Amino acid sequence: MNEPRLSPSAAPALWLVLFAAAGTFALTMGTRQTMGLFLSPLNTATGLGFASISLAFAFGQLWWGVTQPLAGLVADRWGAGRVLMAGVLLVTLGTLITPFMTSTLGLVLAVGVLAAGGAGMAGPAVLMAATMRLIPAPRRGLATGIVNAGGSLGQFALAPLAATLIVGIGWVSAMQALALLVLLCLPAAWLLRGAPLPAAARGPLAGATAGMGTGAAIRTAFAHPGYRLLSAGFFVCGFHVAFLATHLPGVVASCGLPTQWAGWSLAMLGLFNIVGSLAAGWAIGRWRMKSLLAFIYLVRAAAVLAFLLAPKTGPVMLLFSAVMGLTFLSTVPPTAGLVARFFGTAHMATLFGLVMLTHQVGGFFGAWLGGKVFDATGSFDWIWWLDIVLAIGAALLHLPIREAPPRLAASAA
Repeated sequence: MNEPRLSPSAAPALWLVLFAAAGTFALTMGTRQTMGLFLSPLNTATGLGFASISLAFAFGQLWWGVTQPLAGLVADRWGAGRVLMAGVLLVTLGTLITPFMTSTLGLVLAVGVLAAGGAGMAGPAVLMAATMRLIPAPRRGLATGIVNAGGSLGQFALAPLAATLIVGIGWVSAMQALALLVLLCLPAAWLLRGAPLPAAARGPLAGATAGMGTGAAIRTAFAHPGYRLLSAGFFVCGFHVAFLATHLPGVVASCGLPTQWAGWSLAMLGLFNIVGSLAAGWAIGRWRMKSLLAFIYLVRAAAVLAFLLAPKTGPVMLLFSAVMGLTFLSTVPPTAGLVARFFGTAHMATLFGLVMLTHQVGGFFGAWLGGKVFDATGSFDWIWWLDIVLAIGAALLHLPIREAPPRLAASAA
């Protein structure tokens, strides 16, 4: 099942792989990140209340994380193609049937199980691993930044498109149009179908888990202090990202601004996330990845504090969205880079998938608590203050991480 490394003459194929991975992430992530625009119409149509609908979205955050290590395990063993194809079809199905769900359980099934699970199968754990196996180690940072930027580009492009479609053809047709758009990912699943490379082709640090079974690799990972700290920090990232993705339109509405500002705020989040993702990929190899992560979390804390103190006007909302966009998913390239540095790429999809699971546990609480706090207080202020505390805590968590594989860390101790 193993495939040889591409020859230098086949180098353009590497960029085709990057385009396929980034494009898949753009459509699956972009569709998920526009779902906040449909929260209010869903509430009006079903009368379930923001807390109940937020629960379905929150379950989706959690399930997106649960599916990633499972999908990663399958992709590590048998290649990414079938996993990605199944994921794309599930995203399409779940999004298509969401408008017909009139109960919390129905929304949990459509949004939380089918669409979110499919997006997890076609998510960063599988996409990053598939990309890293085809990219030489010195270029992996920029490559992961490009793939990650695809998700941001999808949000930037699809958020205003979704807002325009909601106004023009209604929210039901708009959601179903987005569902059909995801099918464009199917050719990418074929391009990314390749199986893992031989361990010898993955570079000198790949031996940390190369030759191990999946269970042994997972035990090795959880015995590594840096991996545990990285996972804890990514929990905080998930809390921030899911809260913004789900409730930023509600934040805009609570400030008394028109719906169009919500669409453009999400678009700014996505646009500047492209810049942040590419900058983070470029910075890997120039900065310590743990220092880069600590810096990103501190910027988030400062941005939220400034937003709380600023007047809530449209330009302020766009500026805040732009700054948060710079940090939104720029954590992914250095986090994936640290997992690869710790353990190599032999079990990359599984081990990064487990880190993504902690991210999505945080996402569950970010999406769910946002709705609960707003229903209880009529404001999001308590969540913003919690965001600040968590961001500072995450910055501190990354400082003790040692950027070396387990065997090197052990020999240096």
